[in-house]
Amino acid sequence: MKQITYLILLLITVVSCKPTSNIITSKTEAEKRGVYKTPENRRIVAKTNNPTPARNIAKISESKKSKKSVINDRNDDDYEITAENSSYLVKQLINSASQNLGSNYRAGGTTPDGFDCSGLMYSTFKKFDISLPRSSNDMAKIGKKLDDSEIQKGDLIFFRTNGRSVINHVGMVTEVSSDEIKFIHSSTQKGVIISSTKEPYYGRTFAQANRILIN
Repeated sequence: MKQITYLILLLITVVSCKPTSNIITSKTEAEKRGVYKTPENRRIVAKTNNPTPARNIAKISESKKSKKSVINDRNDDDYEITAENSSYLVKQLINSASQNLGSNYRAGGTTPDGFDCSGLMYSTFKKFDISLPRSSNDMAKIGKKLDDSEIQKGDLIFFRTNGRSVINHVGMVTEVSSDEIKFIHSSTQKGVIISSTKEPYYGRTFAQANRILIN
């Protein structure tokens, strides 16, 4: 009787230790059995109409790094010149000229004690090692003559205030809008002030604008 009982227990033990087919050893097998599926929020790589091959990314990146940033290059994709894009030098020129607001007018003057119109421009540009001719008429002959739509901050603006064809007055553009140009200059009556082409006198006598700093 004891021998029969021992054999039965042995058989039960062997059967219970046999590998079962319910054991899952991989995700693939689990997916086949329907007890596992790939998460729906897995990373998705978006496709583009013109994908860039991975092998070219490093070359493109390196090319951009080596490209010189030249703000005066109109073909440079990294810099677009607009009416609102004044260079640092232009801002400094305007600031320098504006420090003389309130100074008196003086014929032939080039110092804060007194400026004539061309003297203000001459001395302002001279501070930044830019030499201009001494007279407004000669200043009008240098740089690039602009169409009205091209005028920007820092450009020189010229007038004929003597009733003749000769340019005899100059200022520097400080602000531009769709229908107005503001400029700093030394007027014979009020000294260094900011005026506007909306003022009938300057609207009537406006002659041209020139760009000395070619962008």
